[in-house]
Amino acid sequence: MGGHFVQGHVDSTGEIVSMVPEGDSLWVKVRAPKELMRFVVPKGFIAVDGTSLTVVSVDDEDSCFDFMMVEYTQRKVVIAMKKVGEKVNLEVDILGKYVERLIKGG
Repeated sequence: MGGHFVQGHVDSTGEIVSMVPEGDSLWVKVRAPKELMRFVVPKGFIAVDGTSLTVVSVDDEDSCFDFMMVEYTQRKVVIAMKKVGEKVNLEVDILGKYVERLIKGG
C-alpha cells in the first residue's frame, strides 16, 4: 500500500493557484485555509480531490503548498484536468490530527 490513509472525509477546500508543466511532470500550487496549514508539512501527505499526494513545499505566509504529479498520475486523476482558480477538496493526514489531540490532552 502506498500513500497514506485517505478516509474520504473532506476537511476543507482549497484553490488552485498555479499549474506549471515541467517536462512530463505537472507542478500544482494550492491555497488552503490558514487553520488547515498546521497539518501540511513538506514530504507529508495530503489528499487533494481524493488523491494521496506528497507535499513538496509549504508557504505559511501565503497559506499555500505545492506538489508534483508525474505523467502516469496525471492520466489517472481528475486534478490534472482542473484549471487555475478552481476549487479542490482537501483532506489532511489523520495522523497529524491524532498527534495534535494527544498533545492537547483531548
